Amino acid sequence: MRLLLSAVATLLLAGTAMAQTPEAERTIVSTVVAEHDRHIDLLERLVNQNSGTLNAEGVRAVAEMVRAELEPLGFEVRWLDMSETGRAGHLVATHDGGGKNVLLIGHLDTVFETDSPFQTFVREGARATGPGVGDDKGGVVVIIAALRAMQAAGTLEGSNITVFLTGDEERPGAPLEVARRELIEAGRVADYALEFENLATENGAEFGTIARRSSSSWTLTTGGQTGHSSGVFNDTLGYGAIYEMARILDAFRRELPEPNLTYNVGVMAGGTPAEIDADGFRVQASGKTNIVAETAVARGDLRTLTPEQDARVRARMAEIVTQNLPRTTAELVFAEDSYPPMAPTPGNSALLERLNQVNRDLGLPEMAPFDPARRGAADSGFVAADVDTLGGLGVAGGGAHAEGEWADLDSLVRQAQRAAVLIGRLSLGE
Repeated sequence: MRLLLSAVATLLLAGTAMAQTPEAERTIVSTVVAEHDRHIDLLERLVNQNSGTLNAEGVRAVAEMVRAELEPLGFEVRWLDMSETGRAGHLVATHDGGGKNVLLIGHLDTVFETDSPFQTFVREGARATGPGVGDDKGGVVVIIAALRAMQAAGTLEGSNITVFLTGDEERPGAPLEVARRELIEAGRVADYALEFENLATENGAEFGTIARRSSSSWTLTTGGQTGHSSGVFNDTLGYGAIYEMARILDAFRRELPEPNLTYNVGVMAGGTPAEIDADGFRVQASGKTNIVAETAVARGDLRTLTPEQDARVRARMAEIVTQNLPRTTAELVFAEDSYPPMAPTPGNSALLERLNQVNRDLGLPEMAPFDPARRGAADSGFVAADVDTLGGLGVAGGGAHAEGEWADLDSLVRQAQRAAVLIGRLSLGE
């Protein structure tokens, strides 16, 4: 905490190097520090309210807690009902004080549903555990802390800010084009987008996120002529469904590799018959060693760094699938609930440089770009094609999506200070 307080003294020396007035940014720094306990209390209340994606009432309850924070700051807050997608909805808050529009992205839901044993915020010093404490309730609190500091400093009044918190980031509703329609529209009118998922860290260093890979799933189904195994490979029976499945998956393994690309096979079954359930998570099959398999099914994911890479790899996968072994068939289907990539762009890199100028002025370490192959997909992918985007502005921590998920509470201070100064500079166009 001594480093954080020393940032105030550093600001006294920054002078005209800062985009906003030094006095305003000194106020931002000191306000975040002074309100640290308040924001930990808020984080505890948010975490203790279950908001698993399928708990619509819980997601809405968290949204109302956030509404209570934003409306006193002068934001117009509205709720976008998403019952048509099978999900709760999204919170959208706008503050148009002029200037360039800065879109702040986070989410209200967690992966921990009401039947999870992991339900409670627990603090031990500067470390807290709890469901969604980092992903993404810590990020939501960073947003609120930053905006409160901006109000105290007088920089919020002239800023044009949109806060968009989705209620189904962990399990998006369907159809996806409806579930993300308003977020995409918000990205198209924004000048900058900042995403508040977990801060990327490694060996004590903190990184900026200028790129994230896509996330999509696929189902591969192969078919063959069934009959007595003594006839396998002949002109009547051919190779059967399992050999065709093996051919395709092995071709994927050998022919597809390239940087920033992964394609995992998560579940598979083959036999006479074989099938996968409607959710795509469970398979079952039966068969005998002397019967040629009639059906095989596999489901996996695909992660790519750019739309161009995604299109190229999908086309190559489809080409491999068509090269059938004798007397077999194959069909590859991509799910419609794909998360697009947040591709690395010069604009995203420029945003990270703007953040690093903030870091220099606050006396905080500069941040290198994080390896996108080590980050998951996020809602920032839906806007990144239309607006310069920077991600990973939430709290530091670990164990996301697992019992024991934790957050570094001191990072909440650093991240809120960084965000408040950066948002003001971006919106004021300085």
